[in-house]
Amino acid sequence: MADINGDGKTVLCFVVHQTSHGFGKHEYAAGSRLIGEWIAEKYGDETVESRHSIEWPEDPDTFFKDADTVVFFCTGGPRHLVNNHVPEFDKVMRTGAGIACLHYGVEVPIGPSGKGMLAWMGGYFETNWSVNPHWIASFESFSDHPAANGIQPFEIDDEWYFHMRFVGDMQGVSPILSAVAPKETMKRPDGNHSGNPAVRKAVDAGEPQHVAWAYERGEDYKNGRGYGFTGLHYHWNWEDDNFRKTVLNGVAWSAGLEIPENGIETDRPTREFLEANVLKYGGAQDRKE
Repeated sequence: MADINGDGKTVLCFVVHQTSHGFGKHEYAAGSRLIGEWIAEKYGDETVESRHSIEWPEDPDTFFKDADTVVFFCTGGPRHLVNNHVPEFDKVMRTGAGIACLHYGVEVPIGPSGKGMLAWMGGYFETNWSVNPHWIASFESFSDHPAANGIQPFEIDDEWYFHMRFVGDMQGVSPILSAVAPKETMKRPDGNHSGNPAVRKAVDAGEPQHVAWAYERGEDYKNGRGYGFTGLHYHWNWEDDNFRKTVLNGVAWSAGLEIPENGIETDRPTREFLEANVLKYGGAQDRKE
């Protein structure tokens, strides 16, 4: 299933901040450009259209028209770009369009935004419940969900958020990447992003933590799809074939594209290529000297 809204192309709408953390970190705009280019490369420029907006689009009706998925790769929490637009964005979701949120984009405040994310994406980062440590996650087994196609065991260092707030009984949620968080992830004191009794209990018990997931919404949302991915603090992680494939599979799946049996395979980018991408699309305050 592709071209959910029937306009002849699969439309990917990227809503981003430019950057926030320094060269090579939280490269929202630069990373979004890569995702769009790699998916178009796989499925064809004539069938995939990418639209990019830094900050909320000035003309949202035009920007989101015929959207097949909307990707939020942005600063989250109180600065998340959806916060002031929940009712109008809910209308976009009710067309059957998908949603994919990457890294900080999975965090929204408790309240209207949180309720929205539960309905649209099946889960989100909830303060005083979820945590954001840096750690090396080891991914060893995968489901038979299409978004997991072709992913092989790998491990990688990232700011893997975990202990997400999911819908009840995980109904409609399919974990894509899960790992057991090491006890060192709980070395910080309790805080709204660092720890709480519930997450400490889960880590002590060795419960697998889902850091990427797919979600299938109900008929009220025309069975639209959601995808959450909590990594991508480091732009250089695009160099890892399985990491890159996991993101591309999930975004493409959220748009209704058919995922190849071996997943979306792309040429491994060089560090020079990734640096050039940041210099072209990253924020001026983060340009490499």
